[in-house]
Formats: sequence, C-alpha cells, structure tokens
Amino acid sequence: MADYKEMYLTMMRAAEQAINILIAAQQACEEAYLQEDAPHVFILENETDNAKQE
Repeated sequence: MADYKEMYLTMMRAAEQAINILIAAQQACEEAYLQEDAPHVFILENETDNAKQE
C-alpha cells in the first residue's frame, strides 16, 4: 500500500521550496530595480492640447 502521508509531505516540501525560490527571485528583482537610477520622464503634449490652451 502506498504511504500517502509521506507522498503528501514530499509534495508539500517541494511546493514550499518552489515558493521560496519564487520569493527570492522576486526580492532580487525588486532590489535590482531599486538600485537603478530614476528614469527621466518627459511629458509630451500633442497638437490638440496646444490648440485648446490658445
């Protein structure tokens, strides 16, 4: 007979490891993003906006 408890525990341990890998990857990406310089943002106006203001 199969040992269902051990099979369940094996799956739960693997799922927990997968979640921890994903969390670590997300944290690494967040840290890399925070280390970057702020992007330069330019607001471009289109012709219809200029015409409305005049």
